[in-house]
Amino acid sequence: MKQQLYILSLLFLLTACRENKKEQFARLVQEWQGKEIVFPQDMAFSRFVTEPVDYRIPDAKYKVLVYVDSVGCTSCKLQLSKWQELIAHVDSATNGNIPFIFVFQSKDDRELRYILKRDNFDRPVCIDRGDGFDKLNKFPQEITFQTFLLDKDNKVKVIGNPVHNLAVRDLYLKQITGMQYQEALPKTTLETDKAEYDLGTVKEGTTKKQTVTVRNTGTNVFKLKGFTTSCDCTE
Repeated sequence: MKQQLYILSLLFLLTACRENKKEQFARLVQEWQGKEIVFPQDMAFSRFVTEPVDYRIPDAKYKVLVYVDSVGCTSCKLQLSKWQELIAHVDSATNGNIPFIFVFQSKDDRELRYILKRDNFDRPVCIDRGDGFDKLNKFPQEITFQTFLLDKDNKVKVIGNPVHNLAVRDLYLKQITGMQYQEALPKTTLETDKAEYDLGTVKEGTTKKQTVTVRNTGTNVFKLKGFTTSCDCTE
């Protein structure tokens, strides 16, 4: 009986944690919706970290602010190739009228420069020296909530990372263009044969493949709209 009670208590605790996380995210969205982002007057932009450029944030109906802190794997967070794809799509839909403002913290300028060069990301980037921009606005710590769609008054219209979350991408594009990016797909449920896959150690210059079986256990047809990865070393 005690063992059953322990299991029930553990399940209740896990459920409570999940609900608390959802509530935390909901509060975060509510807190930032309509909040004004303050841009310092002395923001300096460069290409590839070391090449200064004369760039001023343009006045526009909308702009996208991408803030990336220095915690964890920088390359995993940036996913620059996906940003380039999204920017190209937005440019084609708006005649290039939506500026993308990239502000990065840097714990290692050499590493950041290498990543920017490797991905041929030559857009102006502001390095947040001393975390001044972050301290001014107190951005959320979760990477999911460090990207913002701003209106002409720099107030938050949408919060969330559109390259990490396809639903958030649709919100951005709908707000910017006034149209739904793609048809709304009916919801269904999926199950995989395993929750986790251990690939062991993947040595530099080598690849490993893993087949994942997904079963549609819902009542609607499953259509693959796209997929995202947590790291740019995963395809």
